Amino acid sequence: MAQVRPMRADARRNRERLLAVAAEAFAERGEGASLDDIARRAGVGVGTLYRHFPTRQALLEAAYLDRIEAIAARADPIAAERAPGEALPAWLTELGVGMIQVRGMKTLLGTAVDTACGECVRGAADRLVRAAQEAGTLRRDVEPVEVLRLVHGMVTAAESAGGEDGGTAVRRYLSLLMEGLTRR
Repeated sequence: MAQVRPMRADARRNRERLLAVAAEAFAERGEGASLDDIARRAGVGVGTLYRHFPTRQALLEAAYLDRIEAIAARADPIAAERAPGEALPAWLTELGVGMIQVRGMKTLLGTAVDTACGECVRGAADRLVRAAQEAGTLRRDVEPVEVLRLVHGMVTAAESAGGEDGGTAVRRYLSLLMEGLTRR
């Protein structure tokens, strides 16, 4: 059985820069984002890009998954910094804004990565919803998946509201949503 060698620190940094730049480029230019431009903006050669991501699809999938996992991973630090009743809306705001930012990449991917990234987001939502319920700040009859579906609808509404800053609409709609979900 072949052993997998750990990635060198410089290779890991290159991969992380490529993913960050690729997410921005795909969000800005869609499928037409230039891989040469992505490599240049990341400060690496095109050969380095192809060593990490042999195809455009591989780069797109990895960039999307990286962004979604980063949003999901924010749940625990937010929960450590805030009370449960504050942590859930803070994370949902980040999730909503992040969903707007990656929506274009998701469109390009179709269903290619739904299962993998859905698990990390569902797990984060579950932890925060349960903590808010246990703290008595969220209705007990609300399921985490329902909260995620409501946030999805809220993001769609925020996008259709127009304007440059979807984050403002997300915060406004989330405030209204949390009023309805708050335990009375």
